[in-house]
Formats: sequence, C-alpha cells, structure tokens
Amino acid sequence: MEILFIVLAVVILIILIANIKIVPQAHEFVIELLGKYKTTWSAGIHIKIPVLERVAKRVTLKEQVLDSPPQPVITKDNVTMQIDTVIYYAVYDAKLYAYGAVNPISALSNLAATTLRNIVGELELDGTLTSRDTINAKMTEILDEATDKWGIKVNRVELKNIIPPSEIQNAMEKQMKAERDRRETLLQAEGHKAAAITRAEGDKQAMILAAEGERDARIARAEGEAKAIYLSKKAEADGLRALKEAGVDEAVLTLKKYEALVAMSDGRASKIIIPSDAVDMTKANVLFSETSGLGDVTTPAPEKAKPAKKPDPCCD
Repeated sequence: MEILFIVLAVVILIILIANIKIVPQAHEFVIELLGKYKTTWSAGIHIKIPVLERVAKRVTLKEQVLDSPPQPVITKDNVTMQIDTVIYYAVYDAKLYAYGAVNPISALSNLAATTLRNIVGELELDGTLTSRDTINAKMTEILDEATDKWGIKVNRVELKNIIPPSEIQNAMEKQMKAERDRRETLLQAEGHKAAAITRAEGDKQAMILAAEGERDARIARAEGEAKAIYLSKKAEADGLRALKEAGVDEAVLTLKKYEALVAMSDGRASKIIIPSDAVDMTKANVLFSETSGLGDVTTPAPEKAKPAKKPDPCCD
C-alpha cells in the first residue's frame, strides 16, 4: 500500500512537471480548453490543466521578413516585367493570427502579388521605374489594412528587383548613352562659351587699362609742360622785375625785348616786325654809344709795329 502511494505521487509529479509551460520573451501561446479558445499566455511560466487544455498555437511577436519570388507584372503600356518584393511584418494579436486565416503567411504573399499587379498596371514603364517609393507606400497601406483581421501588422514593403525585358534594357541603355553624350556636348559648349566670354572680358579690361594708362600719361605730360611753362614765365618775370628794381633805362629794356624776339624766332626763317619808334630809339642809343664811347665793351686791337728801315749801303 505504501508503495502504491509512492508510485501515485511520482506519476502526479511527472504529470505536473509535464504541464508546466514557460513562454519565451516576444512569444505568445494560444490555449484552448476542450477545443475552445480560452486564453493567450504571454512571456513567463504557466501551468496547463492536463488533458483538458492544450497549446493550440505558438506565435512569435518578432518582426519577420517575407521574400516573395519574382512574378510577371504587366504595365499600362503593355510591358511585362519581373518584380519581386520584400515584406516586413509582425504579429500583434496571437488569437487573430491563430483563428483569422488558415495560413496567414500564404494569404499575405498572394495578397501582395495581386496588389502589386493592380498598382503597376496603372503605371507606364517609366513611371514604374521611377516610382518605387510610391508603389512601396501604396502596397504597405493596402496590405496593412487587409491583414488587420489576421492579427498581422505590415510595417513596410520594398520592391527588391524590377527586371524589364532584354529589348527594353537595350533600348534604355542606348537612351542613357545618348543622354550622357548630349550632356557631354552641352557641357563642352558651355565651357567654350565661358572661355570665350572670359577672353573677351580680359581683352576689354586690357583695353580699358591701356586707355586709362594713356590718359594718365597724357595728363602727366600736360601737367609737366604746364609746370615748365609756368616756371619759365615765372623766371622771365623775376628777371624783368630784377631789371626794373636795378633801375635800367628804356634802352636796355628795349634791347631785352629784341633778344626775346630773337629767341622766339629760334633761328628759323621768321619775320619780326619792329615798330618805327623802337627803331629810332635804338638808332639814337647806338649813336649815343658810338659818340660817347659808353657801352663799348670791345677792346681796340693793338697797332702793329712798323718794321725798322734798313740802311741802304749804297747811299749811306
């Protein structure tokens, strides 16, 4: 009898240990009682009623990735392309995920394929290639709304590859090459234009600087000549003033005037008209100088000695 109690205790202990469940972090267990949903276990330790309760679904709450294979999609301009998508999703309700759909992941994949065909079918080839962000946003919005009843939260959708037909790829490469050649030609033309403008600006500046230099040189020469004339006239005026202060008579002043006239003629074939009264005055001054000896500064030449008369031997 005592052995029977021991065996019974051991069996109960084994059953109890077998029904102790530990739910890991970021996981949830869906529990059913006699085939009917009872509760959802979150992370931690739980004890299940033997035989009556069972773990119907183990669900992870981590973000997961669904990589859909490439599928043919026809654009609005009847171009067939191969497009594959990547869907980032997470389960936020274990009960809805367990009872919302038979296979939620397969349902999500098929829904993504049909949604992609609908969106791309409204776009042309160029719009499809340049509207990745628009397609991603529309697919994310549509899939997230459709999977709410499955307990799935679609965080984002990305178009992984867009592969057009080989003929379209060759045409696109030729178009890109033509566009690059056009840009190169345009850049070269702009470079030549900028260089010509720069050269013209340089020539213009050089001409302006040369004209300014010639102007400054002329101004400097004119100022120098004006200063020279001023100094010459000033010296002449100072000389006349000195003669006047020395008390010279009218005759000397008249002679100075003649000297000035001679200097003005500068030895060239110039005609100098002298007033008659000035000529008479000059003659009178010359006559007075000759008669009085005044003003004669020329030293008379010495008289030559007469040779001595040689004696005539025949007469003496």
